[in-house]
Amino acid sequence: MGLTSNTVLALAIVAGVLLFAATVWFWPKLSGRTWRALVGRIGLLLVTQLALFSAVGLAANKSFLFYGSWADLFGQETSMGKVVDHSMSSEDIKVVDKQKLDVPGGGKPQVGGQILKIAITGQKSKITSPGYVWLPPEYFQPQHKDKNFPAAVVLTGYPGTAENLIKGLNYPMTAFKQAKAGKMKPMILVMLRPTVAPPRDTECVDIPDGPQTETFFGQDLPKAIQSTFRVGDKPQNMGFIGNSTGGYCALKIAAHYPQTFGAAAGLSAYYEAPDDPTTGNLFHGDEKLKKRADVLHSVANKKPSGTSFLVTSSQKGEPNLGDTKKFIKKVKGPDRVSSIILDSGGHNFNTWRREIAPMLVWMSGRIQA
Repeated sequence: MGLTSNTVLALAIVAGVLLFAATVWFWPKLSGRTWRALVGRIGLLLVTQLALFSAVGLAANKSFLFYGSWADLFGQETSMGKVVDHSMSSEDIKVVDKQKLDVPGGGKPQVGGQILKIAITGQKSKITSPGYVWLPPEYFQPQHKDKNFPAAVVLTGYPGTAENLIKGLNYPMTAFKQAKAGKMKPMILVMLRPTVAPPRDTECVDIPDGPQTETFFGQDLPKAIQSTFRVGDKPQNMGFIGNSTGGYCALKIAAHYPQTFGAAAGLSAYYEAPDDPTTGNLFHGDEKLKKRADVLHSVANKKPSGTSFLVTSSQKGEPNLGDTKKFIKKVKGPDRVSSIILDSGGHNFNTWRREIAPMLVWMSGRIQA
């Protein structure tokens, strides 16, 4: 029973409920002033609170995947990463490991596709960031060996990890199922977190005398993808997807680089970079740079070029509904804008899982090989 399994979480919840009931039931019998009664009351309170806190902690970890296993939680995961050379490695992208998708026959890439663990180095930004690439089964099938595929960059939120996109938001499995059902074209997914200079939240900004994050995502990463995988170099060949901070980055980068990204989807995106202890001083007093980081300003001043945008929010539970409506109004043709507005849904994984499948179908209709 793994740390993130439903069974462990269910057992923790059941234990908490039973211990709470036991505390209520036995409390009158332990009301005396003897040392045994005192120890009994203390013991019941401690184990009940421990069970309840464990259930809450397991639920939070399952949602945000802070730890992937018991060994990881207790600091026992000390094995060093292994370097695996692959023919598809390039100067910019190094493949360090590979994983299969948990589907029947998934051990064969031409059946289940393949997830590559990678390290990406930006030639201009000099940033190196880890990530994952999902290659669909068709990428390995002989009849498609000379064909290009559409690709989409996928970013999680801050301070999430790239693993969240695989284990928590299920991007590869969702893309696999949607393509198998004929609802979308096979698509390469390049999955990263926006935090390229941890622990700082750089908000995909080129910070003066700091990390050149926008250059990494807007210039270095697309070139690395195109030079390593069978992906074209036209805007219609590549999209950008993200949730929360990643959604903000996706909309902003697509608005700034329409010659590179033909479509962008921002799930629960916000539209202006925050200014808090996690970001530090992003703009150093440069008002032009600050305006560039404002998505509403960027899209309003963007030269229309046929870029497609998708934004999501909820009538109840999301704080971005007002700005999302403003964004929709600011998009000018021939650029296009679509939306997913749920009746209710908070800023969390459950909400995004409800949006990812239709969003991937939408993205598949906007970019092509």
